[in-house]
Amino acid sequence: MEKNANIYKEVSLMENYQIENQDLLLALSEKGAELIRIYDKKRERDVLWDANPAFWARHAPILFPNVGRHYGNTYQVDGHTYPSKQHGFARDSVFTLVKREDASITQSLSSSEETKETYPFDFLLTVCHTLNCRQITVSWTVTNTGNVPMYFTIGGHPAFRVPVLPGTSQKDYLLQFRKERAVSYHLIDPATGTALPKTYSLELKDGTCPIGEHLFDHDALIFDEEIDYAGIAFPDGTPYLSLEADGFSNFGIWSVPGAPFVCLEPWMGRCDDYGFTGELKDKKWIQSLAPGKTFSAQYRITLS
Repeated sequence: MEKNANIYKEVSLMENYQIENQDLLLALSEKGAELIRIYDKKRERDVLWDANPAFWARHAPILFPNVGRHYGNTYQVDGHTYPSKQHGFARDSVFTLVKREDASITQSLSSSEETKETYPFDFLLTVCHTLNCRQITVSWTVTNTGNVPMYFTIGGHPAFRVPVLPGTSQKDYLLQFRKERAVSYHLIDPATGTALPKTYSLELKDGTCPIGEHLFDHDALIFDEEIDYAGIAFPDGTPYLSLEADGFSNFGIWSVPGAPFVCLEPWMGRCDDYGFTGELKDKKWIQSLAPGKTFSAQYRITLS
């Protein structure tokens, strides 16, 4: 624990921050700059998953410097092998509060000797959560503070309560897309956590499909350059919430079978393809950043 004292703290010592307007209240943690609560004042209900460890002990982690897993839990940079863990280290790291305003909170994480044990690049990751009426904007900025090109993937992983209405069942809720008939997806190899090559089709009716009790029997659905928007609707078809990630290359939708939540996950890059052992710079959808340059992306959660 002492070795990683500047990265990790006991959960009980974590500081939380809140912002609110007349519609919503948000809470964020210094651990992982994670959104830990969305309370809908108008509807008088919590929207974000409560991180019940019986199902999944997180709310909305930030995935950096890797989304998902590397094949064999290792990756190559200039011929050197580095260990990695699923979704990287940012979600378990302590972020610094940069700015707190009435409608936004900005936090940051910098590279350190500890991060370089598993990720050999110098970086500054800045995360800003902004509240505007019934919409939450999550913005990421990654700066290469080193003198060599850096490579990474980054993603969001917010989990939303489904079902949320009394007397309703998750299997009766709907996923909504901006495509009318079908969207293609991949599944994950359970042994390695990497993407299998076979393509499946999620059939839609008027842009929707039931969530269904067996939709996540094989883990997440991975969409590559297929969608950058997904929504959840109530059983009667009226909108509950949506997530829009303009220009994002990848998207995941996931839940634990039987768990009362659904994750809508916007990604810039994703897990390795099954069997990939090449250099990190050659990975599909990898983000490349030259020294001194900055990468920016954002997504929006809108409550109906």
